[in-house]
Amino acid sequence: MRLQGKITRWEDEKGFGFISRPGEKKPTFIHIKAFPRGSRRPVLGDRVSYVTAQDENGRPRAANARFADQRRALGQMGQGRRAGALPVFAAWLFVGFLFAATYFGRLSWRVVAAYVAVSLVTFLVYAWDKSSARLGKWRTAESSLHFLALIGGWPGALAAQRLLRHKSSKQAFLSVFWVTVFLNVAVAGYMVWRGNSGVAAQLMEAIGLNTR
Repeated sequence: MRLQGKITRWEDEKGFGFISRPGEKKPTFIHIKAFPRGSRRPVLGDRVSYVTAQDENGRPRAANARFADQRRALGQMGQGRRAGALPVFAAWLFVGFLFAATYFGRLSWRVVAAYVAVSLVTFLVYAWDKSSARLGKWRTAESSLHFLALIGGWPGALAAQRLLRHKSSKQAFLSVFWVTVFLNVAVAGYMVWRGNSGVAAQLMEAIGLNTR
């Protein structure tokens, strides 16, 4: 039987919260994974319907959850998917731009290697930060995440935001993140326009990424 209640507590960074129902003394735990993949993030006050289940320790939790206004939720899901596809498309377009620039000798292959390396490190740092948030351990400073994006790790950060669903809904963080993306892409465009791999080498040396 499906029940209905209201989200009275939501920890967006950790991806869980609690649902309260009239006449029910103890709220029901709900995790973000209880919602369909691709749906919007819950907020305080959302009315949801769900079925009760049990976790591995036998404690009650909500499962197969959906927002009370299912048609509205489905519409937001569709909009979210379309909006989420644009940054991914832009990232792939940028990667193609890098490979084309190196193929035509406008950019050093070391730049592509640096992007791959820093993106991989950034993805792992995001994964570590999400794990730390769940376990209540020491978190990675947001300034460090932004710095990694600025020096070329933004494709890895974008992948982590989409695949790990971490730092993907905090608007203040995302605003700064996209500024770092713009600055990084602008520098890459300048290097291609100059067509001088020496510029890339100097920049990588300045941030400690020289591969020599």
